[in-house]
Amino acid sequence: MKRDRVKHSWAEPYKIKMVELLKMTTQEERENAIKEAGYNTFLLRSKDVYIDLLTDSGTSAMSDKQWSGMMLGDEAYAGSENFYHFEEAVKEYYGYKYVIPTHQGRGAENIISRMLIKPGDIIPGNMYFTTTRLHQELAGGKFADVIIDEAHDPENEFPFKGNVNIQKLENLIKNTGAGRIPYLAIATAVNMAGGQPISMENLKELRYVADKYNIRIIHDMTRVAENAFFIQQKESGYSDKSVSEIVKEICSLTDGATMSAKKDALVNIGGFIALNDYDLYEEARNLVVVYEGLHTYGGLAGRDMEAIALGIAESVNDDHIRARIGQVEFLGDLLIHAGIPVVKPIGGHGVFLNAKKFLPHLEQTVFPAQTLAAEIYIDSGVRSMERGIVSAGRNKETGEHNFPNLELVRLTIPRRVYTQAHMEVIAESIESVYAGRESIKGLKMVYEPKYLRFFQARFEKL
Repeated sequence: MKRDRVKHSWAEPYKIKMVELLKMTTQEERENAIKEAGYNTFLLRSKDVYIDLLTDSGTSAMSDKQWSGMMLGDEAYAGSENFYHFEEAVKEYYGYKYVIPTHQGRGAENIISRMLIKPGDIIPGNMYFTTTRLHQELAGGKFADVIIDEAHDPENEFPFKGNVNIQKLENLIKNTGAGRIPYLAIATAVNMAGGQPISMENLKELRYVADKYNIRIIHDMTRVAENAFFIQQKESGYSDKSVSEIVKEICSLTDGATMSAKKDALVNIGGFIALNDYDLYEEARNLVVVYEGLHTYGGLAGRDMEAIALGIAESVNDDHIRARIGQVEFLGDLLIHAGIPVVKPIGGHGVFLNAKKFLPHLEQTVFPAQTLAAEIYIDSGVRSMERGIVSAGRNKETGEHNFPNLELVRLTIPRRVYTQAHMEVIAESIESVYAGRESIKGLKMVYEPKYLRFFQARFEKL
């Protein structure tokens, strides 16, 4: 590997005070473990995983301030002091007027969908996300993808592949009728596209269209700080602004948000709904009692809300986000220079392998991304996850597989957890699998759950 050609990230803006030992396994042990898990990395036991890149959700390392804040947990059922600190942080750093905690992001998605969607509604968005789309469908709606075409091309290096195609959106509104569109579902740092950002210019255009047709914008702000960093680095007029300032400007262009605090906000559990409309807030405050808990805890312990409040402030720190994305880019550069096919440009929360190009001899019907994730685990104990045909699910009308253009394996980097040496181990394992790729055979699905099959489906080798 030609180390001199690889761009190194900035040094981490923290020092390590505690370690968790990792378990090393043999290849035979890993082969047995993945077979027992039905070749689904979600069904592996964590004790059998060496480097865990399954997700960045709830897997970040909390800071000393967050851990000390946990000791200040006010576990009152109603009116916890931690709730008010959490509420202040959301208002200060994001600018929304009202906030309701939920146990995690999908709790917020459920309530937003129940409040706003009627049977037959269409919800346009910049690429689907699995749980978001399911909540929309369960409420009687249907997701419509209006992301730019570049987002579906893993080799296109356009810097803002999370952008919405404005003309496609306007055509949809005119054909559907604005009355059947309850809101625009807009994600920052689009996960399924490879962690790709949306530009501020595009958000401003979206705000104009939304106002023109009197449609709300609901923001999936799970990774908004990562998106803000890309705007700072790549969009004209933002290089002198802080990530914190850009985050607040992004939020100001939307009407409300759902948040999984388990990502940007650096905590192990938690989320929230943020709104500017009082009537919607009042309705959400009533529904949260039914599905999550009282509106001042929303399914969370007081200590969790305290950790979120502190994590929000840390998440928008420029040094933190520069090192966080720098580490992801470091791994991406290692793989690119080794000739591994990845989604370009490198996104914010992980590196996405292009399984179609990695395993071109496998048809999509034998699940190449699922296969590749299993093979990487067998090689080294590195756990990744599929983002392709398995995640895309089935067409509700026909029952056939949805066939996404993107058939990806996500190497998701937890925040503040692994070192650059771990990134090199990951890259070397993937190079090893790539060298033997022609001998890899696909999988067949032998168990398929009704919803979100990628979590629990089971497979066998062909």
